[in-house]
Amino acid sequence: MSVIEKNLKKLRDKIETAASKVGRESSEVKLVAVTKGRSCAEIEELIKLGVTDLAESRVQELRDKYLELAADINWHMIGHLQRNKVKYIARMENCNLIHSLDSFRLAKRINKRAEMENRILNTLVQVNIAKDENKFGLMPEKLKEYLKEISVFEHLQVKGLMTMVPYVDDPEEVRDYFKGMKELFEEIKIAAIPGVEMQELSMGISNDYQVAIEEGATMVRIGSAIFGPRKY
Repeated sequence: MSVIEKNLKKLRDKIETAASKVGRESSEVKLVAVTKGRSCAEIEELIKLGVTDLAESRVQELRDKYLELAADINWHMIGHLQRNKVKYIARMENCNLIHSLDSFRLAKRINKRAEMENRILNTLVQVNIAKDENKFGLMPEKLKEYLKEISVFEHLQVKGLMTMVPYVDDPEEVRDYFKGMKELFEEIKIAAIPGVEMQELSMGISNDYQVAIEEGATMVRIGSAIFGPRKY
């Protein structure tokens, strides 16, 4: 059994444990593998093990891997997205979800490019739940108004929310942020804003995904817990 296979088994077991702890099924949590800096050989091994939701944080790296790897991958764009790079994402048919929508101007550009490609682009709105000046995303108190503003765009579909919390050694330190995101998620769902769906809550990375799952994550973004430490 390879290192990747062993790590994946441990990860899946921990996802199941975290979900069952709060009465959830592990099937409610989608594993999104972060492939930043990983070779195509490593990624192909992971695909053979049944992981087909892959994520990149840089458009150039996503483009390169999109062209080289199998066509049946569900690609996710999880990094900060510059408006001048949206055209590349819009042309990738299998790039099915942008996790980092965080401004009206970006939403407008995504809608325009998606219309040009005759498609609808699914997005998550990034929320800066920790109000961390080093993170991107909307302030929580501005979320509802923002969603109302962008709901007019016909070629952009909001599917939920995403957050990136501060990196800490003890994930219990960020539990309240995850809890706050779940509360926002439910608040927006109740608001029933036309054109806005609350299906996905993307939160949790390799060091804190178990706590994120316990607090309601439907997607976790995992890199090093699968592949091992990144080589720089």
